[in-house]
Amino acid sequence: MLTRLWPGGYLVPRREEASFATQELERDGATLVKRVIQGDELNVLRDEIEGVYSNFGPDYRDAKKERAWSDDFRYEMFNRSPLAQKAAAHRGILDVIEPLIGEDCHVIANTCWRNPPATGSTHGGGNWHIDAGPHIPLREDQHWPEDLPHPVFAIGVQLYLEECPMASGPTAVIRGSHKSGRPPPQDRIADVDLTWNDQTADPLVAEPGDAAFFVSDVWHRRLPPESEHPGRFFLQIHYGRRDIAQRVKTTHDLNHVDDAAMRRIESDRERLLLGLHQQGFYDG
Repeated sequence: MLTRLWPGGYLVPRREEASFATQELERDGATLVKRVIQGDELNVLRDEIEGVYSNFGPDYRDAKKERAWSDDFRYEMFNRSPLAQKAAAHRGILDVIEPLIGEDCHVIANTCWRNPPATGSTHGGGNWHIDAGPHIPLREDQHWPEDLPHPVFAIGVQLYLEECPMASGPTAVIRGSHKSGRPPPQDRIADVDLTWNDQTADPLVAEPGDAAFFVSDVWHRRLPPESEHPGRFFLQIHYGRRDIAQRVKTTHDLNHVDDAAMRRIESDRERLLLGLHQQGFYDG
């Protein structure tokens, strides 16, 4: 746990006791908080986000081609929905994450997911993956010490606008795997029975208004939905430490490079040095 020390702005260990959800998130890499938003607050948020899907077409961020699942997503939601902007600042979320990534953490990506009812599965992070990192890579013969809390650099939050039962293929995590220092084994990314340190997949089954939290390094995926399922609908907000770059817009659309400097670029390496990165996970 940490906090910012002012003046100076340096990170120091946090002395105040944190909530159970924060402690579980640090220890296990995931937690589920019930009823973060309820009633009219939830209903008007859902209605406004439905309007975003009606008023904004899919923005095709994949440089290769339009994908069949492109319409499932809407990006930079706090720019498109005032209520999504307020949801990102909800104390029921910030109180969980700030002790881990700081009181000045910020939104690094903000995408809504509306995976429709379907026969079978469409895209939805359906293989084991991590969102970033691992931030502290370890060899297979290295192990994170159990008495040392693992640092957290980025956290994903799924705020559920509709119920997400097992039939829908909820997000599942392998608890503790953020301490592995490795991504999921590439030859088993589709294996529902994958384990780490004897931990199996834990589905984050949710009701409307619940929020699932997971650190960027934890192994997670969408479980296979049943042959007929009601779909999934949630607002996803990724938060990062102050020193983690925002990824709400791609570097192609928003960057710090003036036109003259852009014309002087002569190699891919120089392009990366100036911050013009290829599209990654947080970019959509």
